[in-house]
Amino acid sequence: MITRMLSKIFGTRNDREIKKLQPLVQKINDLEAEIEALSDSELAQKTNIFREQIQRGASLDSILPEAFAVVREAGKRTLHMRHYDVQLMGGIALHNGKIAEMKTGEGKTLVATLPLYLNGLSGKGAHLITVNDYLASRDAEWNRPLYNFLSLEVGCIQNSMSDSDRKKAYLSDITYGTNNEFGFDYLRDNMKFDLEEYAQQELNFVIVDEVDSILIDEARTPLIISGASDRSSDLYKTANSAVKGLTRDTDYEVDEKAHSVNLTEEGTDKVERALSIKNLYSPDHINHVHHVQQALKANSLFRRDVEYVVRDNKISIVDEFTGRILPGRRYSDGLHQALEAKENVKIERENQTLASITLKNYFMLYNRLSGMTGTAQTEAAEFHKIYKLDVLSIPTHRPLVRRDESDVIYLSKEDKFQGVIEDIKDCHARNQPCLVGTIAIETSELMSNLLDKEGIPHNVLNAKNHSREAEIIIEAGQLGRVTIATNMAGRGTDIKLAKGVLEAGGLRIIGTERHESRRIDNQLRGRSGRQGDPGSSKFYISLEDDLIRIFSGGDQLKRRMEFLGMEKGENIEHPRISKNIESAQEKVEKRNFDIRKHLIEYDDVMNNQRNIIYQFRREILEGKESIKNLMKDLITDIIITISLEFFQEGNCTAEQKNSIFESLVKVCKIEASEMDHINIIGLSPAEVQNNLVDFFLLRYEGHRNKLNQELVDEAEKWLLLESVDHTWKRHLQNIDHLKEGIGLRGYGQKNPLVEYKRESFAEFEQMMYNVKYKVVKNFFRTSHESISAASINEISQEKERELAAIKMGGMSDKPERQTAKREAPKVGRNDPCACGSGKKYKHCCA
Repeated sequence: MITRMLSKIFGTRNDREIKKLQPLVQKINDLEAEIEALSDSELAQKTNIFREQIQRGASLDSILPEAFAVVREAGKRTLHMRHYDVQLMGGIALHNGKIAEMKTGEGKTLVATLPLYLNGLSGKGAHLITVNDYLASRDAEWNRPLYNFLSLEVGCIQNSMSDSDRKKAYLSDITYGTNNEFGFDYLRDNMKFDLEEYAQQELNFVIVDEVDSILIDEARTPLIISGASDRSSDLYKTANSAVKGLTRDTDYEVDEKAHSVNLTEEGTDKVERALSIKNLYSPDHINHVHHVQQALKANSLFRRDVEYVVRDNKISIVDEFTGRILPGRRYSDGLHQALEAKENVKIERENQTLASITLKNYFMLYNRLSGMTGTAQTEAAEFHKIYKLDVLSIPTHRPLVRRDESDVIYLSKEDKFQGVIEDIKDCHARNQPCLVGTIAIETSELMSNLLDKEGIPHNVLNAKNHSREAEIIIEAGQLGRVTIATNMAGRGTDIKLAKGVLEAGGLRIIGTERHESRRIDNQLRGRSGRQGDPGSSKFYISLEDDLIRIFSGGDQLKRRMEFLGMEKGENIEHPRISKNIESAQEKVEKRNFDIRKHLIEYDDVMNNQRNIIYQFRREILEGKESIKNLMKDLITDIIITISLEFFQEGNCTAEQKNSIFESLVKVCKIEASEMDHINIIGLSPAEVQNNLVDFFLLRYEGHRNKLNQELVDEAEKWLLLESVDHTWKRHLQNIDHLKEGIGLRGYGQKNPLVEYKRESFAEFEQMMYNVKYKVVKNFFRTSHESISAASINEISQEKERELAAIKMGGMSDKPERQTAKREAPKVGRNDPCACGSGKKYKHCCA
């Protein structure tokens, strides 16, 4: 109450921020006549003038008014569009590293040209990220005439591009693309063995279009590069058969809020009989537990045509927020294979993680991050807390006149859908176009069947026919047109109204269900009422809807309404029930925020480690420090670590000397007799370390001089990179296992996050030691014959083949599964020995 009163007196914080932009907008307007008087060549020459000013030390902020005025004029001459004042405000907000919230139809695509041009002048690159390849390509082509007129190059990253084409696009002044392509290019670059092959340059300035979709909705899905593992697919079929006959609530229990499922004792007995095993949870059958759990999830929690579709005999994931197919994405840790077994399609091999990063940690790599969307205020607190981004709501160019009607609530889904049909029939009779929003494919198909029975022609836009999206969106604003759409609903594309529609009442929005996120509902409403057009919106709710049933006590509420006399077919519009619905949405939004925050907290730990590894790789590739000096440092670290393992205080004894020498013989390929002259008995730890380091550095120099001198630097570089990459890959697997089981520490009154930080740090220290150990050990086993131009070229080609074969996807819904922490030795006992003998480690250098 007090807050509202103060806002009326002093204005909101957003109002004050908008007011601060007015003087800058006025400066741009004051320049319009002067810039308008320039010839085409004089206007284009402004780009070179700005660049010279920047080279002399001028800041981008100082040239912003004139640069924006130049873009506005270039837009008039090339695109035949003039930036409105509110679009200038949006451009300023983006340049300042804020999120510009602009309603549908306010021209965000044009707004982005302002800060992209300004930041593109720096020569460091300016990127625009959007949600799909189509929008990236469309926006780049729409605005290319403007940029080219002002002598700026434009690139666009597309999924099918080669590495050379990607590099060319990234070298452009302005680059468009999707979050997935940019993120995966970053990961791929950091797996390459030559800096010249890196596609991305400096991550300077970025605008994230539909920022709420990318940084909120997709924040739970890390970007993952993976390679095939060697797990068999047979057990997925067996596990699927074992759970097919189980009964809910008797054999297994489902927690819909937590999206989890667990076997009861009765269910466990049935599964054991089906698998012909005595104890499902014995250590011998831990693999069975994992497969059964995933089969149970696939059959009880994941619904065909809701979470996934079967297309071309393959399982394709449906984005819950946009309704689009996620090409190339697969559920991780065997869940996707369990779905394939459930639907009786080909079971693909599982993949193992080679590299991963969350979108949050990728975009935080940029020097300046900004974003734009039509709906951000409901997540303003999360944007500020996680990304340090403030949301600025930009006023509309024309007043919003859309009429948002109260929700209508029914007892059952059947009654609700009948109410929706009556609304559609009324619109169709009056020639008013309507967009019917659904949150699942199956609902859109149900509505289509009901309309077929009524004889009402319509279009359906969902993940199964997304190829017609642009065509359907164009038709959606025609007189009398009925369009059914899932959450995708033309996001990023305006529905423009045809002649005569304004008189019919504009576009009618009909929601068949409330989404878990209020923001998605607002996006649906935002399809109507663009640029001051008339329109209306209304949501139809039933007390059987999942959101109401699970999070707002729908079953109890339904019984209460029936007790009060509400009958089949009746509906009510009650503010208390609408408040309950909003409260349920807030609960889900808070839960989803907690999930995202939880993921980010865990990934931040890995992010620090990732940065160290990627920086280490880059230094090797850049040669900032000579490879020879780096090798000496690694040898020194290994010698000191081994000596400290047996001797840390006092004076060295004969027994300690023998233990140290025995370990050094294994790593440095040396006969014990060759160290007889090294006297360390009776010396302090520091003296022992100095003597041993001096000896082995001399031995390193001697061995290095025996090798091919023209290729030894290159060979050492490949040895370092191969060791880093191989050990990092194993580390990612270990951390995945640690993360999956760490939640169980809570039962022991321990904070899982604290435990994860502690153990992952210990794992990382062990990994770094493993890298050094492997490099040193392999180097001392390298011969002159093994280093040749042909062998190095062969290794290079093999790495190129590996990079070409990697898969890119996302993971979600990972189960809790714990594996024991690996101890030394540094390689598995059944792995090939690092010495190159061809034997298993346990039979060789163990």
